[in-house]
Amino acid sequence: MKTKININADLGESFGNWKMGSDSEMLSLVNSANLACGFHAGDPLVILRTLEDAHKHHVGIGAHPSFPDLQGFGRRPMQLSEAELEAILFYQLGALQGMAQTQNMTLEHVKPHGALNNMACADIQLARQIVNAIRTFDDQLILLAPACSALLIAGEEAGLRVAAEIFADRAYQDDAQLVPRSEKNAMVHGAENSYQHILKMLEARAIISTSGKKIPCNIHSICVHGDNADAVNTAKYLREKLQANNYALVSLKKMF
Repeated sequence: MKTKININADLGESFGNWKMGSDSEMLSLVNSANLACGFHAGDPLVILRTLEDAHKHHVGIGAHPSFPDLQGFGRRPMQLSEAELEAILFYQLGALQGMAQTQNMTLEHVKPHGALNNMACADIQLARQIVNAIRTFDDQLILLAPACSALLIAGEEAGLRVAAEIFADRAYQDDAQLVPRSEKNAMVHGAENSYQHILKMLEARAIISTSGKKIPCNIHSICVHGDNADAVNTAKYLREKLQANNYALVSLKKMF
């Protein structure tokens, strides 16, 4: 029997005349797309076109909300009140949900972006605030959260369906957090290296840090960052190798 796994990517991150990634190609390869909602990237036309492509390729869609940080691509930490955080999440989820309805699509999941995600992975109070906002908006949404993170724990505590993800193109520290992008060993480069990176974790059912430490966890989804120069080649290679290795690639809904 084949083991189910999901491949996701962060997409819809262009803005105006500024282009990020190769969304159309990525949407032919992944199972789930996390769409920027305009606060770190994306604009109404980019969102609409990405939704149209996702619909054409039968790709599940989810919101990729962030701090209001267009200039910093959502990667700068911010301190917001709980009320303001809830409001910006409602605003972004509502915008994407409304646009999705015009394409006869519905949101399947939510995956916080950038600094918001990284901070919630380490801060259980912030993680619970995010989870409470998601649950209030729609308690049927799947939370896509990094494996072994406080965000994943908060989602499970709240009774949401939680999909644990690992990153094909990012390295891990011994505490299961990502190596900061400012460090030279933060990224995993090349399709084969990315495949070996995730295969070791899938087989061990654990995050494996740069030091070799194994942190046991469930794994439901693999993220390939759409802004990585190797993204298309990596996604294509992972898809082919995983299928050849007896994995069934499915949507997040079919993981549960």
